[in-house]
Amino acid sequence: MATPEDFVPVALASRNGLDESVHFGAVVMLGSDGSITGACGNPHAIIYPRSANKPMQAVAMVRAGLRLPPDLLALVCASHDGTPQHTSGVSRILGGAGLGVDALANTAGLPLDPAAANEVVRGGGSPTALLMNCSGKHSGMLATCVHRGWSHSRISGGYLAVDHPLQAAITDVVDELSGERHAHIGVDGCGAPAHAMTLVGLARSFRAIATGAAGTAGEAVYAAMTGHPELVGGELRAVTQFMRGVPGLLAKDGADGVFAAALPDGRAVALKIADGGERARPAVMVAALRAMGIEVDAVAEQVQVTIMGHGHVVGTVRAIAP
Repeated sequence: MATPEDFVPVALASRNGLDESVHFGAVVMLGSDGSITGACGNPHAIIYPRSANKPMQAVAMVRAGLRLPPDLLALVCASHDGTPQHTSGVSRILGGAGLGVDALANTAGLPLDPAAANEVVRGGGSPTALLMNCSGKHSGMLATCVHRGWSHSRISGGYLAVDHPLQAAITDVVDELSGERHAHIGVDGCGAPAHAMTLVGLARSFRAIATGAAGTAGEAVYAAMTGHPELVGGELRAVTQFMRGVPGLLAKDGADGVFAAALPDGRAVALKIADGGERARPAVMVAALRAMGIEVDAVAEQVQVTIMGHGHVVGTVRAIAP
């Protein structure tokens, strides 16, 4: 498990010229040959990548026979904003498998996009499984189960059980792509199994998908995510802006301060903010990519997190490492 000793200061938040908060974290960077070329904190710290595991989960689904057009496969990899373009895509995945939204077993939620969430509330709506950001992954899991003739029950022992054939296949792929046996399996916020691994194992997983080492299934996932970044996150989300602003970059965020990215040339990075907060992630990812010689000027300003005071910008979050 992660310990306080695994983390070092990686970012500062300033207010009116005075540094106010320090964010601790760990970062690992891989070179084109897959070796560790830089690290802050412990690159072997054991973490839950949370939703950053979704590309690996999607590889397992494709290997198990899931066949979707690239835009819908991108949604399977997504922590989406819950806007109509996202929820309509999830409904298409379910409909293609002969299922309705009542088949989803993920936790109910409101859209991550504030405007979409406000629209739901103004209309008298409430949290639903469809609106929750993991519904794309769950619709892909359900469609895979239907294709294979596996149980897709919502009840205990159904498709979210760790020993279900789909989840066992996902575990095998996670271990393969990370280059290590998973350290633990917990329960994610959406109800699906959450695999824990080392930070460098997460970086290796993204590298395998981006370079083609994960096979044709990985190539399909890479093409879907990089071809439809707006579906992986949302118009204002950092993960979408990174993939739009850095040509060829595969990226995925995860809850509790996780972010990972890789390029087809083999360079990869994974980071974890120790306290699970999100605001330091973009600045630290920008700094890590720059340290690896990757051009990020097109995205750096777009993803900068600002500090507000009485409705005005009075500071920023800036990386101090790597």
